[in-house]
Amino acid sequence: MYRVACERAGIPVTKYFSSEIDPYAQKVSKANWNDIDYLGDVTQIIPKLDSLPKIDVVVGGSPCQGFSLAGKQLNFDDPRSKLFFEFVRIVDKVKPKYVLLENVRMKQESKDIITKYMDVGEPTLINSALLSAQNRNRLYWTNIPFYPPPDLGILLSHILEDADTDRDKSYCLDANYFKGGSISKYFNKRDRQLVFSFAENLNDGCHLVAEADVNGFDIIKRVYGRTGKSPALTTMQGGHREPKVICSPVREKSKTVRSGGRGSYDRHEWDSVDKLHWRKLTPLECERLQTLPDNYTNHVSNSQRYKMIGNGFTVDVIAHIIKGMAA
Repeated sequence: MYRVACERAGIPVTKYFSSEIDPYAQKVSKANWNDIDYLGDVTQIIPKLDSLPKIDVVVGGSPCQGFSLAGKQLNFDDPRSKLFFEFVRIVDKVKPKYVLLENVRMKQESKDIITKYMDVGEPTLINSALLSAQNRNRLYWTNIPFYPPPDLGILLSHILEDADTDRDKSYCLDANYFKGGSISKYFNKRDRQLVFSFAENLNDGCHLVAEADVNGFDIIKRVYGRTGKSPALTTMQGGHREPKVICSPVREKSKTVRSGGRGSYDRHEWDSVDKLHWRKLTPLECERLQTLPDNYTNHVSNSQRYKMIGNGFTVDVIAHIIKGMAA
């Protein structure tokens, strides 16, 4: 995805090296680019660095599961988090002109340690919502000079596909609300509130229904409407944990359903509802949330697409930052 950001930012690339080892991610990269050299496991590449040409920029995003506010706060005791120190070793070895590290918001103690080792000053917190339809707060450590990005006002409604997608059986669950439709299949058994705000036609009636992650953490236990943003995509996408949209032609406004911790839910009066149409965001829509080109990941299964999109950067945020290299 950084390769896409370089192109979008107008940064010329003469040689590109990657430590990506996921075969599906490699397949997608190779389908889109033919100039990437894969160095293998990041923990094993230090001996290979002496044979490489001068490296101008090192970019990384070590796994965030060990750092996240929504995680178990394992931080530096988590083996995944220790990959950060591999990033530091590589930077110390190649001494690039620029470095860029992305990670999630975390405890101040962890942030201070990363800041110390990165030695580029305090990180900048940027919400991808400024440049996309996704609420995705990330910290960026870099010595690239840049200004905070402007708010482009991109909303979820701007990235949804057309109404035909809402009828696509591979993504849509039709639930007859009065006859016990299987709404619970699409939501974890955690307390949360879902707000539906309907409009006159199917496209206008598409609204994101945010869900808690598998552990029910508050970071995405919120409500989003058509004029709002998507919750952050994560590596846990898949297994019905993708963000959901609800589409309906009914004319009611702002109804609420609360689902209980044991799979039960309170029903409100729905005078004019015949059917509710539930679906998760399509892979293409998730690509748009990350500001990737349409169908960029359309070379692997949908489950793998969701995973790698959630694992990746928001392209336009990275492109905004690295434009500073050309200043």
